[in-house]
Amino acid sequence: MKSLEELAKIREEVLKKVDIRCDREGTRIVVGMATCGISAGARPVLMALLEEVKKRNLQDVIVSQTGCIGVCRLEPIIEVYRPGEEKVTYVEMTPEKAKQVVAEHIVNGKVIDKYTIGAAE
Repeated sequence: MKSLEELAKIREEVLKKVDIRCDREGTRIVVGMATCGISAGARPVLMALLEEVKKRNLQDVIVSQTGCIGVCRLEPIIEVYRPGEEKVTYVEMTPEKAKQVVAEHIVNGKVIDKYTIGAAE
């Protein structure tokens, strides 16, 4: 970093990325980011979700983080909350699976049953 202008530019870019995670009405995607989730690969899953939501310009989708969801052996875990629907919990996620969740569940409204906690149990 060489100047305050450069720092301001970096700050502006980061704020644009974080904007997708601000509180808004609509669908919420929550990623378990406790130690167990992070060690299982939750950070790349979170980044894939953020990128896919941004790429598709999904203004009504919030991507956020939480602590331990409680089923550490099935991490990384994401939960999808859609208005008027039951929560869906996806387990053993990868960045590729996360992108599929956005495409199929968030955009097309079709739960991917084989990735849910019910299929894992």
